[in-house]
Amino acid sequence: MALKRLENLSEARNLDVPSARLLSADHEEILAGHTTDIYFVKTLELLRASGRASTPVVAEIFCRREGVFAGTPDLLRLLGDAPLRVEALPEGSPFRPKEVLARIEGSYEVFGMYETVILGMLASSSGWATAASLCVEAARGKPVLCFGARHVHPAVAPVMERAALVAGCSGASCILGARMAGRQPQGTIPHAAILIVGDTVELARLYDDYLPEGEARTILVDTFKDEAEEALRVARSLKGRLAGIRLDTPGERGGVTPSLVEEIRARLDLEGFPDVAIFVSGGLDPDRIALLSQVGADGFGVGSYIAHATPRDMTMDLKVIDGHPVAKRGRIPGRIANERLVLLRG
Repeated sequence: MALKRLENLSEARNLDVPSARLLSADHEEILAGHTTDIYFVKTLELLRASGRASTPVVAEIFCRREGVFAGTPDLLRLLGDAPLRVEALPEGSPFRPKEVLARIEGSYEVFGMYETVILGMLASSSGWATAASLCVEAARGKPVLCFGARHVHPAVAPVMERAALVAGCSGASCILGARMAGRQPQGTIPHAAILIVGDTVELARLYDDYLPEGEARTILVDTFKDEAEEALRVARSLKGRLAGIRLDTPGERGGVTPSLVEEIRARLDLEGFPDVAIFVSGGLDPDRIALLSQVGADGFGVGSYIAHATPRDMTMDLKVIDGHPVAKRGRIPGRIANERLVLLRG
């Protein structure tokens, strides 16, 4: 049963919150306005008391920094079937500082209380999309997978990984995030599997024997032995069935270095395995991606750089009220033209 939307201060102050629950908001709570700032509930109550709550307005959203835009599916779901006109940049579009990213037109009473929620949705998604886009650009056409779910609260992990896919990542490991974007989740195996089995080659054979035919055989080679030695052992064992090896050497051992990638590429080629790809993960950022790509890395798994991205702070301004251009001091009254906006609803 859907929760009733908050309508006044009394309802907000008397909100009953069960103690036996996760700390994250669920979908119904978000849609009911439980995660908005209290002053928007105050505003709604005051405007209703003065008979102005249903005033038609035009609101515009912008950001002071450049970035890559994402988050409109959540925006539209939040607004539901309300009689509003909504325009926005297409998802995945780069944007300029102070460019109008979205415009909402309609009765203030319908959407005004959700300002906090709208801005948070767009700010987080656009921040993750921006970071992912920089990684994709650095890879220059080579695949980048988002492995960021372990770095954020699980409630938002699917949002993050979907934003990374919007920005050009070729895959995501979080099951729900990938499926929401219409993709299959991607990933190799963790070190835990190899540690429990006790040998990388034995684990590779199990992988090959028991996993579906369509699953690429990509094996971690940094668990027990020298990475170059282990890569060759696995390649010889699986022969033509090995799609790639993954390097995730920890910082305690120097991490994945350009010389390591270069050596493994040369040794695989010399032994007749030129088609075995080298996939790299572990503390990657755009600079490291570009460097490792130059020496032979074929794909990249990025977690913390995307997950820890700074949200693109968003601002919503009312620009037209009851047909009259307005603005707070320092802003330009009236609509700001942007031919890149597309009509999403209305």
